[in-house]
Amino acid sequence: MDSNTQIELSPRARPLNQYPLYWAECFGTAPFLPMSRTEMEELGWDSCDIIIVTGDAYVDHPSFGMAIVGRLLEAQGFRVGIIAQPDWQSAEPFKALGRPNLFFGVTAGNMDSMINRYTADRKIRSDDAYTPGDIGGKRPDRSCIVYSQRCREAFKAAPIIIGGIEASLRRIAHYDYWQDKVRRSILADAKADLLLFGNAERAIVEIAHRLAGGEAIADITDVRGSAFFIRDLPPDWTVIDSTNVDKPGRVEKPLNPYLIIDESVCDSSPDNDQAPSAAVRLEGKLAKVQQKLAQRLKTVIRLPSYNDVSRDPVLYAHASRVLHLETNPGNARAMVQNQGGQKIWFNPPPIPLSTEEMDYVFGFDYARLPHPSYGDARIPAYEMIRFSINIMRGCFGGCTFCSITEHEGRIIQNRSQASILQEIETIRDRVPGFTGVISDLGGPTANMYRIACKSKAIETACRRPSCVYPGICENLNTDHSALIELYRAARGTDGIKKVLISSGLRYDLAVESPAYVEELVSHHVGGYLKIAPEHTEQGPLSKMMKPGMGSYDRFKALFEKYSKKAGKQQYLIPYFIAAHPGTTDEDMMNLALWLKRNGFRADQVQNFYPSPMATATAMYHSGKNPLRRVRRDSEEVSTAKGAKQRRLHKAFLRYHDPANWPLLRAALKAMGREDLIGNGRQQLIPTHQPRNTDSYRSPRRKNSYSKKSDGLRKGRLLTQHTGLPPRK
Repeated sequence: MDSNTQIELSPRARPLNQYPLYWAECFGTAPFLPMSRTEMEELGWDSCDIIIVTGDAYVDHPSFGMAIVGRLLEAQGFRVGIIAQPDWQSAEPFKALGRPNLFFGVTAGNMDSMINRYTADRKIRSDDAYTPGDIGGKRPDRSCIVYSQRCREAFKAAPIIIGGIEASLRRIAHYDYWQDKVRRSILADAKADLLLFGNAERAIVEIAHRLAGGEAIADITDVRGSAFFIRDLPPDWTVIDSTNVDKPGRVEKPLNPYLIIDESVCDSSPDNDQAPSAAVRLEGKLAKVQQKLAQRLKTVIRLPSYNDVSRDPVLYAHASRVLHLETNPGNARAMVQNQGGQKIWFNPPPIPLSTEEMDYVFGFDYARLPHPSYGDARIPAYEMIRFSINIMRGCFGGCTFCSITEHEGRIIQNRSQASILQEIETIRDRVPGFTGVISDLGGPTANMYRIACKSKAIETACRRPSCVYPGICENLNTDHSALIELYRAARGTDGIKKVLISSGLRYDLAVESPAYVEELVSHHVGGYLKIAPEHTEQGPLSKMMKPGMGSYDRFKALFEKYSKKAGKQQYLIPYFIAAHPGTTDEDMMNLALWLKRNGFRADQVQNFYPSPMATATAMYHSGKNPLRRVRRDSEEVSTAKGAKQRRLHKAFLRYHDPANWPLLRAALKAMGREDLIGNGRQQLIPTHQPRNTDSYRSPRRKNSYSKKSDGLRKGRLLTQHTGLPPRK
């Protein structure tokens, strides 16, 4: 072998479209996946091979998880049925399509069911954007658990696989905001056979074919992105004991036998105990490298048990840190956690889809409509996305309040330009009501399309939680030219009048490409562009892993420059979050002062929402900072937890509302800032209270949020802070 040869670091995976088709492919493609026996009979089916149970209404569109998974399995030759939003009070609705030949696939839907049902203040929502008629209460709390139990009651022997974002974000022992306690893995509560986390296309296809081939589900233990119960640890595996914060094992230095990596590539500060250790090229050392590779691939990390993390918040923060350091599929190792007498094994995350596989998944013949059984009922989530296109997956931003990385990963998975343009033409030609306006070309982040590490080897070995914090990594290719080319081709498509960009924009990345900002501002902004600085103060920003206001100021200057050049009157709308871990009352006061100086008045604001498994949620629960090594005496993180303090933080964002002035006056006096009470321009709130505040409404100003933009902002806040699709 040549002395310069290197073993490929990234694990390989079987392409999705290279499996032999299951025999039932002879039935062809269904116009809609069946939801009733009548539809099955019309298709000539006597049974379903796979039945997907979902908490969302069935919309046959690639923005809905049940449609993607269902159409993918159909393309593999399987007969797939859908049970959408069943009445969970009995097992009868779960028998509607009969017993599946292979398995039930259970998901809560596009959102965690608790986030879908409750506000950040734990109040019940009256609406549900994923339900016909926008009616709330059509799915149970903790839907994956309830649906799995009913499936087991309906057909005791049928295998059950849970997945989707609810299962993904609750796969280990996790803090539950609604019960204010740590719950065990959702797999233990659901009593399912397998849990799939992340985007599960690769795993679900492999498992379906193996079950169809006669393999027992209990024997399928080697699929990446899966979790399952085990009795004992395998004897031939190396176990890293990370159950104690004082003796965390060598989690901090994963074995990387592939190449020399300059430690400056990653954060090599003394506080970053997770920087990868240097290794050597393979010159004359192939046998040693292969030995080390085999050792790494057969290493499992023992997490603190459910009992321990439920009793000890410091251990909880430590477990969260370890989990988040094992999210890169190139170097992540298996993990195991004891769940009160049961052990759950977590395989490493799935291998990201290639561009060809992304095109395959998004290229099925989706009806792009709700199931006909819903008639003319309005489904708000569908209405929001029916003219939008998902161009990529994943996010390398690493914002601690967001769960995108834990679900979709931080390696960007891109579709080809040809595939995206074909979908634009499909919308133009087939979707009712299309007026020529594409509402969004985006994804979790609008401007990460085709942006990645300059070195595949470094990307695979990297342990950093973010590629853009505290600054943009020198190894990140920030070239936006592919996105600019896509925008131009999209708006040049026949019949397309306008292409808007509505997904969240990473503005600190955008300023690295002024040509992109000019393209965006000149052609793709509909009057207002909303971006998320989230805060102005360094304390909360450091806990969010968000850039300072300097990046915002640079982007604002470019935005205004190119808006003026294009002859357009456009406005930049920043939005912020209250009560995030690391935020003090003084931080919120300073943010309110910034808002007043800049003339911003927010009609609706969002308090921090502790979503399952997010790093910021670990801060909220534990009072520790898992971004650094967790010790008993390590950094404390102050958090607004009580209802009164959370109301105060929210009130600072709505400093202009007289209803909040009594609360703010009392707080400012307690803080020794009575100088901010008065009628001067430099003061935050007036001295006297108006007689009647019930009829108060925010004044309409050109740089204030309108009701329309606030409604969009509310939805986008949910997307930005939970990694989940917007409600409206």
